[in-house]
Amino acid sequence: MPTLAVIVAFGAASALLLLIPGPAVLYIVNHSVSDGREVGLAAVAGLELGNLVHALAAAAGLSAVIATSATAFNTVKWLGAGYLVFVGVRTLTRKPAAIDTDSPGVTPKRAFLQGIVVNVLNPKVALFFLSFLPQFIHPELGNPGVQALVLGLVFVAIGCVTDSAYSLLASSLRGVLVRGRALPFIQRYVAGTVFIGLGLVAATASGARSASLPRQR
Repeated sequence: MPTLAVIVAFGAASALLLLIPGPAVLYIVNHSVSDGREVGLAAVAGLELGNLVHALAAAAGLSAVIATSATAFNTVKWLGAGYLVFVGVRTLTRKPAAIDTDSPGVTPKRAFLQGIVVNVLNPKVALFFLSFLPQFIHPELGNPGVQALVLGLVFVAIGCVTDSAYSLLASSLRGVLVRGRALPFIQRYVAGTVFIGLGLVAATASGARSASLPRQR
């Protein structure tokens, strides 16, 4: 089990990432603005179920990597830190997609199923879990698979809260979101800066923790 301090740190970092508008948030906002609150919340449920699938897969994968080699685990962590920085730089250099208020209406059931497919089949979500979760796993605490699973469930729980809040807010502020410029600014500049910052912090933490990993024979 991860310690309370690790859970709190992971929860804070997760909340920061989830609050920044990304592709999933834009998907939620589009449905909430175009089709209403019920459809938006159904999309949230689908996306979070997709996140849960990736969290379970990441927990199993990281557990296998750690059992195989401490060097392999360190490699995954360094690649993950680099991926976060890469995402940040790419976010800063790309113009975010606009909100599409003319998309055809869908039923809550269809929005739910689409949300599952969008996240389960999105390789970026898998890469995110494999780059983000390892930074908070401490093999010296034992049972890394359980640590990854607990943290993954924490991420999904926080995602349910933040994404639902976006859906409720978007459906209530339809006109403001369509005309305003704050959302694109946050999507591009704030999100890019935060991703780079987390990547640099992760790289520093990876180097600091490498000495504490158990050696494999």
